[in-house]
Amino acid sequence: MMALCSRREYCRKEILAKLARLEAEDAPGIVETLCRERYIDELRYATAFARDKSSLQGWGSLKIRVALQAKGIPAETIAAALGEIDAPAAEKRLDTLLRAKLKSLRGETDEAVRFGKLLRFGLGRGYDYAQIKRIYDRIRTT
Repeated sequence: MMALCSRREYCRKEILAKLARLEAEDAPGIVETLCRERYIDELRYATAFARDKSSLQGWGSLKIRVALQAKGIPAETIAAALGEIDAPAAEKRLDTLLRAKLKSLRGETDEAVRFGKLLRFGLGRGYDYAQIKRIYDRIRTT
């Protein structure tokens, strides 16, 4: 497990799942040892996860928060990890995503329907209503 954790970041839940598949005895003890020796660091994991999902997949903070909660990461650790996301870069990514989606909706003439589709798209990516609305108001006039 130490060699595995040396190659990439894992959270406790992922390692416990791997140990369960291997039917390892004293899985909680192994995980505690890995944490104590800093092979597993949930803040380091959550920060890397948030940074990667934000910059590579274009996820918003809401979607990242839910994904980290599903992995059993504590709320304060999630908040710290989300604080590491580059907000201007995330806003620029959302702008790019919404512009591309708006381009695909050129045939839609009803403004309300077009905004609804963009809103659902942005919400699905994990951004909040205020962010989506602000960018939509800016790009629909251009």
